[in-house]
Amino acid sequence: MNAIAGVGAYVPRLFLPADAYREAWGKGGAAGVERVAVADADEDTLTMATEAGRRALAAADIDAGELEHLAFATTTPPADEEEATVRLASLLGVTSTATTRQYGGGTSAGAVALAATLDVSGPALVVVSDAPQGAPESDEGAGAGAGAAAIVLAEGGPLTVDDVGEHSDPYPGTRFRQRGKADTASIGITQYERDAFTSAVAGAVDALDADVSDVDAAALTSPDGKLPYRAAGAVGVSTTQIHAGTIVSQTGDTGAAGPFLGLASALEDGAESILLVGWGGGAGATALSLSATGDTPVDAVLDGDTELSYAEALRRRGTITGEEPEGGGAYVSVPTWRQTIPQRHRLVAGRCRECDSLAFPPEGACTACGSLEGYDDTTLSGEGTVEAATAIGQGGAPPEFVEQQQRSGSFGVAIVAFDGPDGEESVSVPAQVVHSPAGTPTIGDRVVAVPRRIYEQESVVRYGFKVVPTAAQR
Repeated sequence: MNAIAGVGAYVPRLFLPADAYREAWGKGGAAGVERVAVADADEDTLTMATEAGRRALAAADIDAGELEHLAFATTTPPADEEEATVRLASLLGVTSTATTRQYGGGTSAGAVALAATLDVSGPALVVVSDAPQGAPESDEGAGAGAGAAAIVLAEGGPLTVDDVGEHSDPYPGTRFRQRGKADTASIGITQYERDAFTSAVAGAVDALDADVSDVDAAALTSPDGKLPYRAAGAVGVSTTQIHAGTIVSQTGDTGAAGPFLGLASALEDGAESILLVGWGGGAGATALSLSATGDTPVDAVLDGDTELSYAEALRRRGTITGEEPEGGGAYVSVPTWRQTIPQRHRLVAGRCRECDSLAFPPEGACTACGSLEGYDDTTLSGEGTVEAATAIGQGGAPPEFVEQQQRSGSFGVAIVAFDGPDGEESVSVPAQVVHSPAGTPTIGDRVVAVPRRIYEQESVVRYGFKVVPTAAQR
């Protein structure tokens, strides 16, 4: 059976303080939540999953091309019906022959995915990403956060899963989202919901062939900052152990990703034995007991660094925004876009077979020698230097980028000289710039590529890379 060889986690840098919600609505908001993570206008569960997956692979020192299995769990996929795991595989660089699985339907999906992946052959990656929403005036809306975590499974990993326990008992009306709706809801009967959570979580833990009373941390699904603690007694752990595996107060409700973000935090703090429980409204739960035989590598960013006002948070989430203007956009058909996916997803350049010069994209005659002999695939490092830059202000964006600009404001655009694999040559590529401290990057600034939504056209989201200044990278 595989064991955990590395863990990665990503929480968006934008956050909304709970005080801002209380000031806007004149009521308390989500219990025990101090602030919520807010995905940027060009982020979603797929881009966050890519960020977390890359971090987990780096922590485990395993190349994406070595993976034989990829699992993706989320309750908020970019589209209700689509193989999102296939897109994730492309963004990460997982081979097309690797098996892929997608899990959803409830916030226990991440724990279910991990349990199901334990006995697959070869290295595997389990990625859990979520960004639940709620009506703005609701407790669910007040607590809605965003984040992603990923786990690399490989033979001989230092963190083993000793046992898996499951429990289900029907509690209809607890945490659900109707078909075609964006907002998570519940029937709002407090004691009923507490009973549903406690009985399912305790039942899954009881099914474990393990004593969890002395674990270093307990990481549970956290719809708010109080519910996991209310289950402590029934589960057989202390509130101190719950605290060691819970970061909902700083991220908000991150749905299926919550227990895994708690796991990453606990491992960073030195925990060696951990109880992880995924709970889903309805109600069912999956529990896993984990123990370490050595240090588990973790690459995680769990705190935001950019505070938003309540109005700014509504804009970034797209709750308040205008419409895309008619006409004038640069139309790129889906088949044409697909031809450039290796470049957009993984920065695959071409090396001229005649003179060894780099070309991006690798098409047509070599600009250095004019050869038509073709190119060999060469993946760029993802790091580069700004050669030229400007800012696209209000009203200046092409129509396909107007919604992004309405939600996040003006954005920088740069010509970036991306480093070649040997570090001795570069190739120039245009790219949007995100989170530049000065607004517009300066010539000579170092930048690094990050996965983002580029735009949506024909109801199809186009994913690709943007760049963030190295000085702002987390």
